Amino acid sequence: MKDNSNLKKFILLWAGELVSSIGGGLTSFGLGVYIFQQTGSAASMALVTLLGFLPTLLLSVPAGALADRYDRRLLMMIGDGCSALGVIFILICMLGGGATLLQICIGVLISAVFSALLEPAYRATITDLLTKEQFSRASGLVSLAGSARYLLSPILAGFLLTISDVKLLLAIDICTFFLTVASAAAVRRSIGKKAAETREKFWASIREGWRILRSQKGVLLLVLVSSAITLFMGMFQILAEPMVLSFSDAKTLGVAETVCASGMLVSGLILGMRGIKKNYTGILGVSLMLAGVMMIGFGLFENIYLICLFGFLFFAALPFANNCLDYLTRTHIPDSAQGRVWGLIGFLSQLGYAVAYAVSGVAADALGRWTGRGVGVGSAIVIQAAGGLMALIAVSMLTLRSIRSLEKEPE
Repeated sequence: MKDNSNLKKFILLWAGELVSSIGGGLTSFGLGVYIFQQTGSAASMALVTLLGFLPTLLLSVPAGALADRYDRRLLMMIGDGCSALGVIFILICMLGGGATLLQICIGVLISAVFSALLEPAYRATITDLLTKEQFSRASGLVSLAGSARYLLSPILAGFLLTISDVKLLLAIDICTFFLTVASAAAVRRSIGKKAAETREKFWASIREGWRILRSQKGVLLLVLVSSAITLFMGMFQILAEPMVLSFSDAKTLGVAETVCASGMLVSGLILGMRGIKKNYTGILGVSLMLAGVMMIGFGLFENIYLICLFGFLFFAALPFANNCLDYLTRTHIPDSAQGRVWGLIGFLSQLGYAVAYAVSGVAADALGRWTGRGVGVGSAIVIQAAGGLMALIAVSMLTLRSIRSLEKEPE
């Protein structure tokens, strides 16, 4: 029986993921700057991001099935704890005289394989702990924790890089894993071991998750549209750093990323306190359209103040979109199938990221050479094109009846 006392357990779990997000952001920022300084290539930065992302994408479906078959809190502990191994490997290479691009890719890959266990189990645990009335507020807090890697980590990392190097950032990230595992363990002890909710065979469990998702046509279409949206957002994510680093330094980049991500902080706090009560589909379409427009503005000028303004507004729109996507999806999935269906949703909706990471860096480098103005201008062109396409898709989505019908909760 879910009651308000479970909200405290959720807060403890959320606090652990907040710490994990900050630590991961330090590593991500530090490695991005390190790679760009060594290679001067957006494609190299994108390659590391792609290799760190692919295991999470490819393993999300079986990880979702595992979250329905085994103790979800234990899976979170294993995923968070063992993902530290990849960061430790990179740190050891750094201490040996400097890590090569290949060694960084291997370490990121190791970390990502274990992290793949975390997301479906974490999302399903939220459903275990909270009531439907608490979902929207919880989604706002989850979005806020995710934004910490963009809000707190960059400015902290930028400062630390002025007094040390990337090895310090990796060491701090490793320390955060102990705290996140401890929070998951505390929640597990307080609510007991999660009994398996299905005794189906492994692949039968995955097929059943697909059957449930396919039966919800509006949800499936929303997930497919989300895949297109993540394509354009992924291009922005991977190219914002080389664009700014092409005319500025790591400290300025850190401050700029923090200012931009504070838009997520503002929106996340608003949603955490108030939530969204109605018109989820309308808010979803408008917020994604505005995010696309802000991407266009972001790439227009080599002016750090305007970049911060457009970046702030871009990030401010994201929590509203994520909140609506989460609510419209979560309320149409049976509780007993949350893990396996979220695994499928994660796989389908994030295919766009894989494509973005594979092509955006190469495109930016090629455009930089073609225009003769370098990788910064090439990155800006790709970001603007992606923003325009995202805005068009967001507007088109509002006309789809099957998505609008998700506004009505199932009985």
